[in-house]
Amino acid sequence: MKHRKTAAVLLSASMLLCAVTAPAGTVLTAFADYDYVGEECAPAHDTSRDVQTEGVGNPYNFGERNTPADASTEEIRAINRKMSVQEVKYAMYKEIDEHWDLISVRLGQTEREKVYAIFLGLGTRESTLGGNGDGADVETAQLDGFGVNSAHAYGTMQTAVTAFADCDPTFMKEDNVPEMFQYTFNESNFYDAIISNHMGIRKILHFAEICINQHGMKGYQVIRNSLKGFNTGWCDMGDDGAYQTYADEICAMAQFYYNEGHLYDNVFTWTSSPAAEAYRTSDRWAWWGDGEPSMAPVEEKPPVEQPGVTPAKDVPGDVNGDGEVNAADAVTMERFLLGASAEMKAWKNGDLYKDDIIDAYDMVYLRKLLSEAE
Repeated sequence: MKHRKTAAVLLSASMLLCAVTAPAGTVLTAFADYDYVGEECAPAHDTSRDVQTEGVGNPYNFGERNTPADASTEEIRAINRKMSVQEVKYAMYKEIDEHWDLISVRLGQTEREKVYAIFLGLGTRESTLGGNGDGADVETAQLDGFGVNSAHAYGTMQTAVTAFADCDPTFMKEDNVPEMFQYTFNESNFYDAIISNHMGIRKILHFAEICINQHGMKGYQVIRNSLKGFNTGWCDMGDDGAYQTYADEICAMAQFYYNEGHLYDNVFTWTSSPAAEAYRTSDRWAWWGDGEPSMAPVEEKPPVEQPGVTPAKDVPGDVNGDGEVNAADAVTMERFLLGASAEMKAWKNGDLYKDDIIDAYDMVYLRKLLSEAE
């Protein structure tokens, strides 16, 4: 099997997080037993929203990608590196909200903010949510070459190459989450923060299916062992250190973000920090609740319509999401390709050649559509 992360990778990540220092320009906060870094600031989303039913609403207007698909790897990583901790958090929430029904059923969790928190804990365990000044631009196990090592991972959640389609065929396939699109493995996809988040969530659900169907797990053990699988490649129940040092630590840090009011600001903590000490209890998973994970079918639901907001529709060429294909879409795509804009509201509508990238060929196709419409 070539799916297991190496001990060296795990130790280096842990050492990095334990040795973290306050980046320039941030506010160091250390009250009593709490130890964390970052700026406490107002949420970026409209706080009048009912987050439980609507989510946070994508206040940063992230698209299906965070970067132009035809940009160089260096350019893509530079864009991700500029993300603030708050932007990194909302980028995660955007993907969670898009797949909320599926995530909620598979993990047995109906409280949206607890799911936000558990993924913040995962992001914290694998990086620092951008708090070291690296935004979502974090990479491990790349020294063997691109895509060679199964532990090679990228982004806030450190999503491994194994999550992607068409990676090394000797890696165990993760093709058991048909409800979520599986991106093809290439540098453009791998190094995009939004895609990495999408694939990280998909990877957790990949292990959730195995936990439920192959191991017959119930309750919190599904998310606990899915996290273990994310780290080790194996989600079978066992008495090993991966629970204490990884899954259970993620649960403790998740409670720090959830209970201390740091879901939406620039504050981050790190592995083994005193910040989460109050939550490193023997029954820490009681916080997660007693919902039951399920493989029940999940139906696609239309996006929740907000007053004055028209949800994006699947209209080929309508990249600005206004429901029409016109000259404004050509301007939006051109700015995207030139790097003047990092996102398009309806990215999938711009992939006219259906090859998972937006490039000059799609621009030519869009112009053809516009000329035919005249």
